[in-house]
Amino acid sequence: MVYIFLDESGDLGFKKKSSKWFVFTIAITQDARALERVVKKVWRSLKKKHKKLSELHASHEKDVTRIRILKGLSEITDIKIMCAILNKKKVYIDLQNQKNYLYNFTANILLDRLYTKEIIKPTESIHLYIDRKDTKKHLRENFIRYLTDSMKKRRDGTFNVELHTSYENKSLQAVDFISWAIFQKYERGDYEFYEIIKSKIIDERLLFP
Repeated sequence: MVYIFLDESGDLGFKKKSSKWFVFTIAITQDARALERVVKKVWRSLKKKHKKLSELHASHEKDVTRIRILKGLSEITDIKIMCAILNKKKVYIDLQNQKNYLYNFTANILLDRLYTKEIIKPTESIHLYIDRKDTKKHLRENFIRYLTDSMKKRRDGTFNVELHTSYENKSLQAVDFISWAIFQKYERGDYEFYEIIKSKIIDERLLFP
């Protein structure tokens, strides 16, 4: 069984205040609890000081916490990270209002790479967890249908998808930190956090370079 956790950073807006980049990130492991253990260890130490701390978000935490999480994840033996980065300023004008298409297009790049690079065996069972964000419900539902159909066409192994909130799934919180670190590299030119996890990134695909 292979476990895949997916999250994203940035947005698909095209206004002045919108992000310049949109990043899709997946973490792949055969240990269902590996990512969760890293987050729980840091979370417990912080909860002693902040009693109401329910979850960790990379964008809200201090650098010391971000570094602890990322270093812990970098020490997981079998973790593999793949990401697809959409350069929004290169997106054609007629596509800028087609968020569903852009969302699926970006995700499909990861799907293709997962298949063509033979990261997962054709008959291997896959369990995919996706962070459920209420503001993008229609995108999520469309994406799940698209992803499931695509995977059925390409492989014989079982494929299951679950939508979880990051609150209930600490492994998704871990991918949030990874995706955030990659996003900082592109959006702000900040490589500090990216370098911590870089050795685990096996595929980093820039779209519309």
